[in-house]
Amino acid sequence: MKEELKGPEVKDVYVAIVQELGEDNTIVHDVYLLNESEDVLEQVLITSKGYARNEKNEKVETTTLRKDLGGLIPFSAQKVEPIMEDVMALTNEYWVCYWIGNKMYDKKFVVQANLIKEENLEYIPTLNLKGVLVG
Repeated sequence: MKEELKGPEVKDVYVAIVQELGEDNTIVHDVYLLNESEDVLEQVLITSKGYARNEKNEKVETTTLRKDLGGLIPFSAQKVEPIMEDVMALTNEYWVCYWIGNKMYDKKFVVQANLIKEENLEYIPTLNLKGVLVG
């Protein structure tokens, strides 16, 4: 790809999948977008989808969801969506697009299938929760 077609590099923005305690005291998993930069992210749009191949090598895919998160202040996080256990068995892709000033940034964050396991969880200070950080 020609250098002039590449957008600015995304830094200090992450997708996290974390464990939280649900209403009925069961563990649930939620997807968050984290802004660990000093910049305000404006007009944040995110799409998500899951995909895999089954045992017959047929493509399995979820519906693509689109969400407008508005803005995200520095050193903060916003919940994107809950994620069900059966969807965690798929590779999940989150395409994030936002503006800082007059520049548009975008990045695809990929969460590999079956990554969300107890042995892969780490403490995420911004959320004060355990989860997986993808950047």
